[in-house]
Amino acid sequence: MRKVLRAIAGLPGLRQLCGAYNTVARWTHHRLPRGFFARSLLISIIPMLLLQAVVAAVFMERHWQMVTERLSDAVTGDIAAIIDLIDTTDPDYEDEIISIAARDMGLRVALEPDGKLPPPLPKPFFGLLDQVLAELISDKIGRPFWIDTLGNSRFVEIRIKLDEGILRIFARRSMTYASNTHIFILWMVGTSLVLIGIATLFLRGQTRPILSLAQAAEDFGKGHRSSMPFKPRGAIEIRRAGLAFILMRERIERQIEQRTTMLNGVSHDLRTILTRFKLQLALIGDSAEVDALNQDIEEMQKMLEGYIDFARGDAEETTGTASLSALFKRQQEDFELSGKTLHYTIIGDDAVTVRPNAFARLVANLASNAKRHANRLEITAEHGEKWLSVSFDDDGPGIAEDMREDVFKPFLRLDNARNLDSSGTGLGLAIARDIARSHGGNVVLSDSPLGGLRATIHIPC
Repeated sequence: MRKVLRAIAGLPGLRQLCGAYNTVARWTHHRLPRGFFARSLLISIIPMLLLQAVVAAVFMERHWQMVTERLSDAVTGDIAAIIDLIDTTDPDYEDEIISIAARDMGLRVALEPDGKLPPPLPKPFFGLLDQVLAELISDKIGRPFWIDTLGNSRFVEIRIKLDEGILRIFARRSMTYASNTHIFILWMVGTSLVLIGIATLFLRGQTRPILSLAQAAEDFGKGHRSSMPFKPRGAIEIRRAGLAFILMRERIERQIEQRTTMLNGVSHDLRTILTRFKLQLALIGDSAEVDALNQDIEEMQKMLEGYIDFARGDAEETTGTASLSALFKRQQEDFELSGKTLHYTIIGDDAVTVRPNAFARLVANLASNAKRHANRLEITAEHGEKWLSVSFDDDGPGIAEDMREDVFKPFLRLDNARNLDSSGTGLGLAIARDIARSHGGNVVLSDSPLGGLRATIHIPC
């Protein structure tokens, strides 16, 4: 069976067909709308338009041809009757026959004794009237003729060769042609526009709750508090999705609140014990052993604060406006106190909407990480309409490419890692990425043009 399938797949025609299908699929993928509203509108409109086009084509073809044949048959019969009258009556009654044709048949008739038939005219593309008239005149009259359906849009001219000369007949187009079909087209187009308008309003009402749900989820992911509370609306399925989102958000917020409360309690208890240790050591006096114990207590307190900050993640902080220049200026002063160099460049607006304290910790963690291992740091911030990008380039030793993701793991300690030193906890970069992701962004590491490490923050605006 596999051999048969391989043989079929190897056929040149099948390969060309598959290639054409892939080409069409790629073309439609890039050109069709990607929004739910536009696609739903197309799903509603295209079948309706195709159905109306098919119905109109079938109806118009049959109606148009049937009505045209009947009208042209009546006109041809009148012309045949006029020719019979001319052939069977005295020539002195020709004027009376012309008067009867104009009064009772609606035809303008003239007889040219010395006339000749002009050369045939080119047939129009849609030559239904020419075809029907030619067939009926040939069947009912059976004489040489010439017709013109394009010269005067209001009239159709027919010339027939008689023994007495050339009989010229002018008939109104409405007498030979189904000319009122435009009414049907107008009604069809009008009803289509009304239905499209109704479908557009209905679909817009259905897509608005989906957009509200997406906005609420995006705000919650970035830690923003919306001024308008989210309420499930729309169809039953959309309401169920909105209700599931609300329940999920409440569970996450409740879990964060419980964790924060527990960490605050643990922090309070441990800090009380550490304070008691400090008092007992202060009562003992000064000695080398006491100084070592005090350093251990200070180190334990720093580690405790680092663990609690990482677990809490500043998720409870509300959004506000922060100044990039103020944050970078603070780090620049810190670098100058350490005898090192920091330069920063801001492209775009200086003010950003973030959680100020958390974002300040994010910048401080990356800057202090560079300060421990490098002598020079270049910060470049680009604040666009959709994204805030901040790059930290230093001239330090850098981090091996295969270890750049591992250094973001909490409590990871590497002998030569840049994200910690002998007194570190291994949480600097982990906290930085956690804060960036809580804003809906990320922190990535790469090579720096200065020869060291580049840490880049990407946060949506």
